Amino acid sequence: MHTDHAAHGPARRAGITAVASCLPAREVTSRQLQERITAASGLSLPARTLERATGIVSRRAAAEDEYASTLAVRAARTALDRARLAPYDVDLLVFASATRDVVEPATAHIVQAELGSRAHALDVTNACNSFVNGIDTARTMILAGRARRALVVTGETPSRAVRHDPSGPEQLRDGFAGYTFGDAGAAVVLEAVDRGGILDVDTETHSEHWSVGGIFGGGSRHPRGDEHTYFHGDGRELREVFEKVGTSVLDRMRQRTGLAWGDFRHILVHQVTVPYLERFVELTGVPRDRLVVTVPTLGNMASATIGVQLDRVHEDLRPGDRVLFVGLGGGVSIMTMVWEKA
Repeated sequence: MHTDHAAHGPARRAGITAVASCLPAREVTSRQLQERITAASGLSLPARTLERATGIVSRRAAAEDEYASTLAVRAARTALDRARLAPYDVDLLVFASATRDVVEPATAHIVQAELGSRAHALDVTNACNSFVNGIDTARTMILAGRARRALVVTGETPSRAVRHDPSGPEQLRDGFAGYTFGDAGAAVVLEAVDRGGILDVDTETHSEHWSVGGIFGGGSRHPRGDEHTYFHGDGRELREVFEKVGTSVLDRMRQRTGLAWGDFRHILVHQVTVPYLERFVELTGVPRDRLVVTVPTLGNMASATIGVQLDRVHEDLRPGDRVLFVGLGGGVSIMTMVWEKA
């Protein structure tokens, strides 16, 4: 493999040239999930509590022998096939996910071993913004001349961080946001393009809110202990933070690019619950007909959400169509990316 990528010179623009996603076969309805929680905890909940609170009817869940890397590899193979590429044609592989197979090594190596590629491989992690961050990381590597062709993948299995046997109402509330989770994988191929491509990227980060929600186990603070392997977070507090800080980055993007909502064929938004998506529309004025709504049937797929949405519309896009990605992630970070199909 040629390793001196800088010798190729920097690219003027990088674009997405292939897209794929992967959904586990197993479907879990909110009714089934609620029945499991009440049976394990002895708590009595009104009928359809989960569904009424979240608007989520069902979500997908990985099987016992399916991991984050499993979903990422499946999506990656489809993306490579659609791009008519072999694994060896990729010289940068980014695994960008809130989930990983193991603490060490980077899950990118597990994905790469399955694919049989020999790319420079690394992980990018930033909660539900991981996949968009990974695309941006690959974009900058291509623009710097450090890579010619990148494969960015995510595999999310947040359903494994859900507490199914809360000890009481307080523990149920603390982990309630986790009941929105669904599993999925996604992948994109990035290359230098002569027209279109990724036109604009912006971020806003408010790290003082890092403790509002997350999975706090597996690191140096809580290396062991089941208690820290569950998602903890106040969904209401998370929503309040995003409402307070989330519109300014969108305002800046529109002012900087001169683009109005109607200039986008689709607006892909990270989706946590139906009520939150409705509130996003109310606050931003984004037209509903530009959204690709996935949350009622697939739940909150963490960083795979935008990848799954993009895969659903990609085939229908024409050259010159613009798509806006709006990422929302714990930490807290907000991210926008404007992409034009070449």
